[in-house]
Amino acid sequence: MKELSDIGLVGLAVMGENLILNMASKGFTVTAFNRSYDKVEKFLNGRAQGESIRGAKDIPELVASLSSPRKIMLMVKAGQPVDDFIEQLIPH
Repeated sequence: MKELSDIGLVGLAVMGENLILNMASKGFTVTAFNRSYDKVEKFLNGRAQGESIRGAKDIPELVASLSSPRKIMLMVKAGQPVDDFIEQLIPH
C-alpha cells in the first residue's frame, strides 16, 4: 500500500463503503473515516480486508494520511451535517 492515500472518504454507510471498495478496485488508496471509529474498524476487518484501504480515527489523522492536493469526499446527510463537518475540517 502507498504511504499516503489518494483520497479520503467520510461516511461509512452502505454507499460510502461501496464507493471506497470501488475506488480501491480501480487502484486508488483510500482512507476511510466515520464519526464512530468502531464502524471503520469493522469495515477494515471485514469487507475492506486485503484492499488498499486504511482508516483514520480523527480528522487530523484523516488529513495527514492524504497526498497533496488533498481530496476528501463527503458521504454524509445533506445540509447541516455537511456544513458542520467542513467547519471541523477547515483548521486542518
